[in-house]
Amino acid sequence: MALQRSILALALGAALSLSGCGGDKVPAENSATSTPPAATAAKAQLGSFGFDVSGMDRNVAAGDNFFDFANGQWVQRTEIPADRSSFGSFNVIHEKTLADTRAIMEEAGKAGDGEARKIGDYYAAFMDEAGIEARGAAPVQPQLQAIAGIADRQALARALGASLRADVDLLNATNFYTPHLFGVWVSVDLLQPDRNVPYLVQGGLGMPDRDFYLEGGRMAELRKAYEGHVARLLELSGDADAAGKAARIVALETKIARAHATQEETNDVEKGANAWKQADLAARAPGMDWAAFLDAAGLSAQQDFIVWQPKAVTGLSKLVASEPLEVWKDYLAFHALDEAAPYLPKAFADAHFAFHGTAMSGTPQQSERWKRAVGETNNAIGEAVGKIYVERHFDATTKARADEMAKNIIAAFAKRIDALEWMSPETKAHAKAKVAGLKVDMGYPGKWRDYSALEVKRDDALGNAQRASLFEYRRNVAKLGQPVDHSEWAMLPQTINAMNVPLENRLVFPAAILQAPFFDGAADDAVNYGAIGAVIGHEISHGFDNAGALFDETGKLHNWWTAQDLKQFNAAGDALAAQFSSYEPFPGVHVNGRLTLGENIADVAGLATAHDAYLMSQQGKPAQELEGFTPDQRFFLGFAQAWRSKMREQALRNSLLTNVHAPGQFRTLTVRNLDAWYPAFEVKEGQKLYLAPDKRVKVW
Repeated sequence: MALQRSILALALGAALSLSGCGGDKVPAENSATSTPPAATAAKAQLGSFGFDVSGMDRNVAAGDNFFDFANGQWVQRTEIPADRSSFGSFNVIHEKTLADTRAIMEEAGKAGDGEARKIGDYYAAFMDEAGIEARGAAPVQPQLQAIAGIADRQALARALGASLRADVDLLNATNFYTPHLFGVWVSVDLLQPDRNVPYLVQGGLGMPDRDFYLEGGRMAELRKAYEGHVARLLELSGDADAAGKAARIVALETKIARAHATQEETNDVEKGANAWKQADLAARAPGMDWAAFLDAAGLSAQQDFIVWQPKAVTGLSKLVASEPLEVWKDYLAFHALDEAAPYLPKAFADAHFAFHGTAMSGTPQQSERWKRAVGETNNAIGEAVGKIYVERHFDATTKARADEMAKNIIAAFAKRIDALEWMSPETKAHAKAKVAGLKVDMGYPGKWRDYSALEVKRDDALGNAQRASLFEYRRNVAKLGQPVDHSEWAMLPQTINAMNVPLENRLVFPAAILQAPFFDGAADDAVNYGAIGAVIGHEISHGFDNAGALFDETGKLHNWWTAQDLKQFNAAGDALAAQFSSYEPFPGVHVNGRLTLGENIADVAGLATAHDAYLMSQQGKPAQELEGFTPDQRFFLGFAQAWRSKMREQALRNSLLTNVHAPGQFRTLTVRNLDAWYPAFEVKEGQKLYLAPDKRVKVW
């Protein structure tokens, strides 16, 4: 069963969608965030009540295409910025938050010492283009020389182990990608939730997924472009055999791809729950010198692992032994250059973007340097930035209102469980215990991370990034053998996203998503419930989607269902998967309803729950029209507005292969499963989105 957790895939780029590393451990009650200034907008930021009426296309019937009805004019008049592969409601907030955090970082550069100075120095180092040009490729040379010195398979294993980083997040953010041969995620053991354990994950590809190496058509063209990219970076480093090495590197990565699990297999939590002992690595995945690998990774004392894709780990380990050592060294050298390129002179950074941005996603122009600097600084020292961001941009009124909405929506979900006719009392008791134990973190973490051990230099952009990555890895490894910290966040307060933490039965809503169009203190309640309310409902529902439902109230992977109840639940999931698989963004190319099932379940259940909660919150108040729109219309339009978006063709095609979320225009069509949507917009039989009552998927 697939497992997806966040409201949005990592489509915004590194700038604001990746977790940071640390901050001062200030108790929440003593921090500056405990009494932020209260401020409520006097006028809704969009239209007169929180919805952009001018973005609608009333020439389209709601029952034929609800996305276009709500957003059609916006789509027609909106151009995707040249530095983006997509643009939508999330990006609107993203741009504002970029500017807010830029101001924080530039002001921090004037600080004397401490965290603020580290923020400012990190940002300034990346912005120092003249210094970066003057240093040339010298900053990456020590790494390349170390790779060139690899003399045998044991040294290769040590190099691979030393490259291990905590750059994946399997169950919270569904981020499985790592360019290193393996990735590691240190988190709560899904089989024993009272301890932390390292999850070992497949990696090693320069392109996003195995299909890019193994499929024909468009993928063959991308492989040719990728080989050219490999050669270009090697040429820039002064390699005389760049073309020959590029061919051999891509051939090796193609073998790596053949060993990889598919996207659907990777997103199946039951297939990923493989407990291995350290001794099992050598016995079940021979080829790698695991003692040398683990020693270099700082994991030699660790006895227990979760191996997420066991066949891939076995296959990759075999390749370490079978493929020529010189090819592995060329492979490591290229990946070192590819990771370093954004911090090196313009020729390297441009080559990196030409492939990863333009060839892969169709993005014609690289973001302005300050935007990239914001992203890099957030990625490295994000919670220190987040602490200041919350003080400046997140008020107590917003937090209180969002907390109240979450409380109402959780109560509504509990009532939906009570009302289920097909679920047995035994399964209902477990479901209600899970709802009762749900914890909500709104806005910011209760304590901040400690950056004091991170060294930041104002004249060393690449070194800063490398030290920050190693710092984060060591911070994670240090959690092994320690009590589980249930206060830790895997997102930054300045992230435009939300998260369900299944191993802790906890929800996280960063401060930055509590902005229009998702939440506006001056907007109509119906719009807010349709937008941020549906997001809250979505995250609650993730605890009960096709994979979240496998975790009990303690966060343990534990089947608490009766066989008949699980059969009924899976039947609803099958129907929803078939519904989404019928959507066809391009002729002959469909949404993968099975890959996106967890997110689609969360959307259906979350939207239905948010609607219930909105009706409960009105406490029988008379329905009031605003600009001719009824409360139900405003609710569903608020939901549709939250998902307004456009994507470049290459980016959309890639998303259909690898993203566990359906594209926004199809997520909007979730409404067709809610009975209340039909009378709200007079949707009739014969219209394209009409579903007969018995065909409307009801999950929870």
